[in-house]
Amino acid sequence: MAATFLFSGFVKALDPLGMEHKLESYSAVLGLNLIAGSITLDVAAIALALLEFSLGVYLLLGMRRRMATMGAFSFMFFMTIVTTYIYIYNPVTDCGCFGDAITLTNGETLAKNIVLLTLATLLLIQRKRSLRIISEHNQWLLSLYSMVYLMGVALYSLHFLPLFDFTGYGLGTDIAKAMQGEYATTFVYEKNGQKQTFTEENLPDSTWTYVDAQQEILVAPTINDFSLLNADGEEEADFILADTTLTFIATIPHLPTADPGCSDALNDVYDHALDHNHHFLCATTGSLEDISAWKDRTGAAYPFVWSSAEMLKAMVRSNPGLVLLKEGRIIAKWSHNNMPTDAQLAALNTNIESAQRNSRNETFGMLFLWFVVPFGVLLLIDRIWMGSRYYKVHIYYKSLKKRSTMRKHIVAGNWKMNKNLQEGIALATELNNLLTAEKPNCDVVIGTPFIHLAKVSDILDHSVIGLAAENCANHASGAYTGEVSAEMVKSTGAEYVILGHSERREYYAETPEILKEKVDLALANGLKVIFCIGESLAQREANEQEAVCKAELEGSVFHLTPEQWSNIVIAYEPIWAIGTGKTATSDQAQEIHAFIRSCVAEKYGAELADKTSILYGGSCNGKNAPELFAKADIDGGLIGGASLKAEDFKLIIDAWK
Repeated sequence: MAATFLFSGFVKALDPLGMEHKLESYSAVLGLNLIAGSITLDVAAIALALLEFSLGVYLLLGMRRRMATMGAFSFMFFMTIVTTYIYIYNPVTDCGCFGDAITLTNGETLAKNIVLLTLATLLLIQRKRSLRIISEHNQWLLSLYSMVYLMGVALYSLHFLPLFDFTGYGLGTDIAKAMQGEYATTFVYEKNGQKQTFTEENLPDSTWTYVDAQQEILVAPTINDFSLLNADGEEEADFILADTTLTFIATIPHLPTADPGCSDALNDVYDHALDHNHHFLCATTGSLEDISAWKDRTGAAYPFVWSSAEMLKAMVRSNPGLVLLKEGRIIAKWSHNNMPTDAQLAALNTNIESAQRNSRNETFGMLFLWFVVPFGVLLLIDRIWMGSRYYKVHIYYKSLKKRSTMRKHIVAGNWKMNKNLQEGIALATELNNLLTAEKPNCDVVIGTPFIHLAKVSDILDHSVIGLAAENCANHASGAYTGEVSAEMVKSTGAEYVILGHSERREYYAETPEILKEKVDLALANGLKVIFCIGESLAQREANEQEAVCKAELEGSVFHLTPEQWSNIVIAYEPIWAIGTGKTATSDQAQEIHAFIRSCVAEKYGAELADKTSILYGGSCNGKNAPELFAKADIDGGLIGGASLKAEDFKLIIDAWK
């Protein structure tokens, strides 16, 4: 699968304009009328090549296995549908899946895609068995290099000419021979009842009787048509193929969209041909009106001949393009972006034929080496690094650190302003009975309104369920009607207090300074603090989530001593996911949790950071909890709505099992 995707993507990148011609045929069937050379098809051809090549690299090295196998399956599923339609209705004769490198019939293409779809399905199902060849730490380097390499090949080939020509009109091609192909004839003779085969060079004597002649194809014709009709409808191809002088042929497959920017260069080549008794023709498919318009735009004085669009598109991947022939052999080609200069024209001689012809193998070799050598070096460095003593010690240290981490796993419920006293007691009783009968694999805390604290505290088995207040005052005592101090919270039997929740920050204008005072009073009264931080949707979309979280930590809790910090639990709450049903993906959550831990490590050191519990609090439920809790830096959850039903809350708690 990897080899197929790599080859398919590579040949498309080598000849992006050729792929655009295929896409042009598809667009004509759909009635879109997109022309090869348009920016739309430029982007489409390069994007398709990049997609296939990248999937090939990912499959080959076992990188991002889920994305790679899902991408391969989706791509082959779509292409199988497309080629099924093409096979049934035959809107195009060649789907172009491998460009001009390998031409398949529509039936062969469909069969190939069915096989590949079957393999892609198997890979998708068995992706976990795929062997990773490069470490996850370094995979981005190879991925980036592969993309840059292919983009470079594609853009160069699009701007100039294909670095490797699969069309049959490559440099050094003898057009007459390419149209005829090569055959070997053998002759069958008989003597005394025995038959024997002879070649033309060693025919037998007259005692043998001729029986039959057989012809074997050594090289099949690679060019099907080479026709150039003048204004009188007369064929000029034979004259051109036999011409012993140089013949320049400008190819313009589509006059209305041809680039007139190279017209001065074409006129200079025409003048050079006249001065040196060379021939110059412009081959096109355009009407007389199109030719007249082109002459008006460019001042062209050279003669025009007519040919098929297929032939002109294959001869030179450019509109306009220029090809140089001598005795029917292709000596050189130029695109509209690099027409020959006066110096190049002056240097034209027989040596250029040999130089141009030899460059084909050199080009392929260089293309191969430019990809394989850096690719192999990066792989080798990765292998050496992974096998080094440093890497092994690094991995062992990480493994040991993971095993020795004493970080608490916590699932905390925040009831908010829900449940009257009787309902709260009933919920606490039900939850207590459930968790007493089946001990949880994590610490469990419930945060209730103030009026529940004392009653619920008496009900709970505090060795199984901890109790938290949802808030406390930023004053120790005094004339603050309606407020509840940290000391009062502690007296109810509560062990925790939730501070810094986004709703308190937004609805009650709690500033970092107010929260700092609350944290200090809570710790002073023997309470542990679940401190909430998180960004809004606007801040997330502006990619400010890290800056917001760090600022909230620095503003309210980073003044604490290491001893005080040991009583802090951080709860990361993306505000845009609270009560909305939206949830940060597990990777998004892990990324910000890891950042928060790095901030703690920067402030208090790695050891204390590794002991700090960081909870996720954004629409966490029984379905997504296992995936979230499986992440290395997510130590539990601060649960809102799902904590108001004992069964739902227990599903989240059981995620730690």
